[in-house]
Amino acid sequence: MHTVSGRWRLGLLLSLGTTLLWGVLPIAQKVLLQSMSPLTLTWFRFLMAGLVLGLWLAARGGMPAFGLIRGRTAGLMAVAVLGLLGNYVFYLLGLAYVSPGTTQVVIQLAPVFLVLGSMALFHERFSAGQWLGYGVLCAGLLLFFNQRLVELFGSLGEYSLGVGLVLVSGVSWAGYALAQKQLLKAFPSSAIMLCIYIAGVVLLGPFAEPEQALALNGRDLILLAFCGLNTLIAYGCFAEALAHWEASRVSAVLALGPLMTLLAMELVGVFVPDWLAPESLSALSLAGAALVVSGSMLSALLGAKGGARR
Repeated sequence: MHTVSGRWRLGLLLSLGTTLLWGVLPIAQKVLLQSMSPLTLTWFRFLMAGLVLGLWLAARGGMPAFGLIRGRTAGLMAVAVLGLLGNYVFYLLGLAYVSPGTTQVVIQLAPVFLVLGSMALFHERFSAGQWLGYGVLCAGLLLFFNQRLVELFGSLGEYSLGVGLVLVSGVSWAGYALAQKQLLKAFPSSAIMLCIYIAGVVLLGPFAEPEQALALNGRDLILLAFCGLNTLIAYGCFAEALAHWEASRVSAVLALGPLMTLLAMELVGVFVPDWLAPESLSALSLAGAALVVSGSMLSALLGAKGGARR
């Protein structure tokens, strides 16, 4: 069994770094979607992440044994590829219709989908504390959408379409996570991610429009580079945090992501208001977002001994 180093301050700092990177990512993506298609942006992210990770693994002699990907392993790898690809693409498609803060709140349901999938496929059992956390999360979602419940459930408009696409993204992520859980028996996580990045570049290649990058201004080029490197840097901080701090506590910190995004959106409104429209959330919606975060944290901390978590 893996034993953490006990350097909890470093674990906390790395967890906060991951939360910050993942919290500001949808803002950068939302800005880029004004100039790039979701498929092209995802293709660039996979390409940049794959190149950097591939060079790093090659330098360390850790390239995956691609010949081992056959039979059941090949099927699981296909599920992982399509799951993470769907997660990235559907998230961006949803982000085109709703705000970064909304997407970050809705995507908190992804671990719930993972729990349900683990129960169905692996017959895992989860504590009452976890279910309490998920109940608080769902109550928070109702509060967050209090002003738009009729629009969300009463008609198929852009807002409901955007939320639905983010939900599909969450389901896709759960499928990826379930497949990766089994693949970790044969490959380290870095090798799995490299395979996913390579396959993603190949699958998205026919639909991507790389020439869109030629029309980007300096700001957008920097944001594109940030999006491409964000996954690798954030994942590196996340993996290192797990080496120094308990997974449940790391997950609880990561649950702060929606609040980090909402705070970042406020800062964008103050310093670069021409980038994006403000969130304009009511006090009740903000309370709902806080409940969503609280529910996520509860499910992580109270389910430390009984469940699976990203």
